Amino acid sequence: MQKDNQKRSLKWGLLAKIFALALPYKTKFFTAVFLTLSLAVLGPLRPYLIQHTLDTYVGTGDAVGLLNFSLLLGFLLLLQSLIQWWSTLLANFLGQQIIYDLRNRVYKHLMSLKLKYYDQTPVGTMVTRSISDIETISEVFSEGLINIVGDILQILVLLILMFGTHAKLSLVCLSVLPLLFYSGYLFKEKIKGSFEDVRNQVAILNTFVQEHLSGMQLVQLFNREPAELSKFKEINKAHQDAHIRSVFYYSVFFPVVEVLSAIAIGLLVWYGAKGVLAEEISIGVLVAFILYLNLFFRPIRQLADRFNNLQMGMIAGERIFQLIEDSNPIETEGQQTLTSTKGHIEFKDVSFAYLPNQPILKNINFSVQPGKTIALVGKTGAGKSSIINLLSRFYDIQSGEILLDGTNINQYTLSSLRSKISVVMQDVFLFNGSILENIQLYNKNLSEDKVIATAKLLGAHDFIMRMPHGYHQMITERGSNLSVGQRQLISFVRAMVTDPAILVLDEATSSIDHETEEIIQLAIEKMRVGRSSIVIAHRLSTIANADEILVLEKGAIVERGTHQSLLLTKGYYSNLYEKQFTASAI
Repeated sequence: MQKDNQKRSLKWGLLAKIFALALPYKTKFFTAVFLTLSLAVLGPLRPYLIQHTLDTYVGTGDAVGLLNFSLLLGFLLLLQSLIQWWSTLLANFLGQQIIYDLRNRVYKHLMSLKLKYYDQTPVGTMVTRSISDIETISEVFSEGLINIVGDILQILVLLILMFGTHAKLSLVCLSVLPLLFYSGYLFKEKIKGSFEDVRNQVAILNTFVQEHLSGMQLVQLFNREPAELSKFKEINKAHQDAHIRSVFYYSVFFPVVEVLSAIAIGLLVWYGAKGVLAEEISIGVLVAFILYLNLFFRPIRQLADRFNNLQMGMIAGERIFQLIEDSNPIETEGQQTLTSTKGHIEFKDVSFAYLPNQPILKNINFSVQPGKTIALVGKTGAGKSSIINLLSRFYDIQSGEILLDGTNINQYTLSSLRSKISVVMQDVFLFNGSILENIQLYNKNLSEDKVIATAKLLGAHDFIMRMPHGYHQMITERGSNLSVGQRQLISFVRAMVTDPAILVLDEATSSIDHETEEIIQLAIEKMRVGRSSIVIAHRLSTIANADEILVLEKGAIVERGTHQSLLLTKGYYSNLYEKQFTASAI
């Protein structure tokens, strides 16, 4: 019992959070509430006026009174239509404005999360949260709780008018209400579970489609189309079954309401006709009650849809608030703004693990003097890329400290720290947009002239200008209409145009041809002047001029020195270099 009460209070708390989204628009919100409640009162007034017209003016042959009340009914109908239009427009505007604000809030939150969160959460799930789940919340305002309150108020007004007009007739025709309330309760309980299932299946479907469309080349390369289609059909079938279950409950509930409505009308006609013949009930009352019942059962039918929208909105809201209120995956900010740096980097006894008890780095110690270049070498999984991720604070270390100009990087704000570091990755990611937009990344401080000057320095200008639209040439998603070398050159321009103090190259030349590599190597030599550089290299020939080379194995530094000194030691680096030299000679 205590658990149920706690769960109920949590749901009311969730509802309060959803409606708190409307606080910036409280004038529009309360206006929408007022209009909805006005409709709930105006609707039942028409049967009452019709009853009065029939009994008072039609029965006595008062043509003037009939005309006046007919005009009054016409005015009331026009007023109700205008209020209905205004209420619908205002409620939907409010819902869309809240969607706009909430979607901005969710996207901002997503950008503040640690990379670890993205490592553990499918992209499709986040797409569902930020798109369809938020869309569902708008219906809480346009077709949800406000309308439910309005429907309930209309039912109460109808009950007051009906019992105030004729209590016995009201009891007779409303004797079906216990069955109606019980069927409504069963419907509510069943549909709630089906809605949760629907939202889960939507997230699973989105995740599958997003991942497999992004990896379609791999699917086709390994001839996995039949197997992937079979898996998609399985997921799609689960999604369909979840929707069909919700449709089934509707298909049962609506006929039940119709049958009970017909029974109520039948009881009304039976008892009311007897009353009219016995002159205990007037014709006006009988006609009014028929209209009352139509108005009574209409909101009950609508309540199912309203409750549907409310339930869907509550489920979506719960997921969204769980996302934006979870502070654990949010990146921690320092307080000190890094305005300038010499580029003196130092790792002191740094240990790091992505998963508990599975260390990636073990007591790493090294320093990069301002303007110097350090290279990282090792097998895949040795921890090279992890060092770069830690320097940019994409992950937090378990022990030790990382210093920049003698200050722990945790003390710097993330934006100021990362603004001094430019990283070029092996796997270049380009957005759907122009070449210029992909280089600037919408940074208004980077002029087109500066982009062109940097591109010329790096040798990328010529190939860009060969494009039909030059720097304004549109790039498809992930740069699929460019070669690997062209994408890499664009990423170099993007990294260099910000004039970084620290340059990081994560196997940036491993996927390009030798001609392009020569162009980039010349540019790198120019850009390294006066900058601290960390280079992860697959081709050891590209790091021969590094000031120091660190050889990593299983998360630990096993060798360090210059290219020449490491060759003389005849150790891991020397063996690796000889293998590459022999392979290239062949």
